[in-house]
Amino acid sequence: MRIPYPPKPTLPRACEGRITAGSPRVCPHETPTEPAPQSSDEALYCEAEVPQTVRKVKPDRENSETDLEIEDNEKLFTTGQKELYLEACKLVGVVPVSYFIRNMEESYVNLNHHGLGPRGTKAIAIALVSNTTVTKLELEDNGITEEGILSLVEMLQENYYLQEMNISNNQLGLEGARIISDFLETNTSSVWSLELSGNDFEEESAALLCQVLSSNYRIKKLDLSHNQFSDVGGEHLGQMLANNVGLTSLDLSWNHFHTRGTVALCNGLRGNVTLTKLDLSMNGLGNEGALALGEVLRLNSCLVYLDVSSNDISNEGASKISKGLESNESLKVLKLFLNPISVDGALSLILSIKRNPKSRMEVLDISNVLVSEQFMKTLDGVYAVHPQLDVVFKGVQGPSAKNTISLLTNPMKLIQQNKVPLNQYQVRELIKRLDEKTGMVNFSFLNTVKL
Repeated sequence: MRIPYPPKPTLPRACEGRITAGSPRVCPHETPTEPAPQSSDEALYCEAEVPQTVRKVKPDRENSETDLEIEDNEKLFTTGQKELYLEACKLVGVVPVSYFIRNMEESYVNLNHHGLGPRGTKAIAIALVSNTTVTKLELEDNGITEEGILSLVEMLQENYYLQEMNISNNQLGLEGARIISDFLETNTSSVWSLELSGNDFEEESAALLCQVLSSNYRIKKLDLSHNQFSDVGGEHLGQMLANNVGLTSLDLSWNHFHTRGTVALCNGLRGNVTLTKLDLSMNGLGNEGALALGEVLRLNSCLVYLDVSSNDISNEGASKISKGLESNESLKVLKLFLNPISVDGALSLILSIKRNPKSRMEVLDISNVLVSEQFMKTLDGVYAVHPQLDVVFKGVQGPSAKNTISLLTNPMKLIQQNKVPLNQYQVRELIKRLDEKTGMVNFSFLNTVKL
């Protein structure tokens, strides 16, 4: 596979599949005295001769079969990498990105919103062929199109160090989905996290991607949010999830799934044994979709995080989900905010958790729901059974202003006023404020609390 670029006849041909920054460019399969002809614009790498100041001949004692080696002299290697990128930019006719030059030896490179275009992406890809330090690359919103993604996937066939790549919002469309699908079918890259959000993928793209993902086990995290998958896409994704044994995180938020697509998706989730995080927020699942999700929660023993926010799920749908929560032993986070759920639906959810002694629920997000004083009393009972649980709601309605203040008052103020004991809500809020995940309690902000 070769990344095309404008030919430069005066420069020698690079060794097939290898490029070296800081060492002689000798192909082990060709005699150095026999110059090979330049190919057309199908050449894979920048045919750039590294300047003499950075050339370094390997000692005779080295007997390596690969040119992708870092020289002992780190300074020379660094200079070679930068010179390689600069020459690539000159050949493809783009202005070098100074940020990339400064950070090409860092593990994380963020080139989001740099206006690279397909040619700028090609120059980056040429430079990354032999790069061994970059493990995460961000290329969101660069208009790379299918030409740029072709350069990237050809680079990934040679680079085994890059592990996470974000190419969201790049107008890839159906042809881009086809190129990515062909790449994923090889199952040889080291990339395990792929973000493809907002790339105008429709049903045909879903079919292409899902066909190869059914047998791909390397991709662990996949973001397909903000695309245009609808019910047909949901059917393809459901079939993929039924067979896939690699994905652990899948983001399908901001698509167009409705009842039919959701049911198909859930059918695939029932037997899935690897997916732990699923984001279906901002779709149109409705109560019928909630019924299918409740069945998934009853049968699936792997899912840990589920976001179904803003999906037109009412109290009826909350009740269906509650049925699944009564027997689920794996889910820890359930997000249901921005759904038309009232205090009755909220009660059914927390009571289902209370009835399940093996529940591992830690966060229930119903942050748009105004709860009642009776709900708070019930919640105290649920906390007694499941002290790890945190229910996030909008506020308390009904009781007098005095009771509401007493219920929700900042616990730090009550400590300073010696008003203890605290209620359950205040105890949990106190723990949140004191816990900084360091193993130590920080009381420094006590002096900043205004009474």
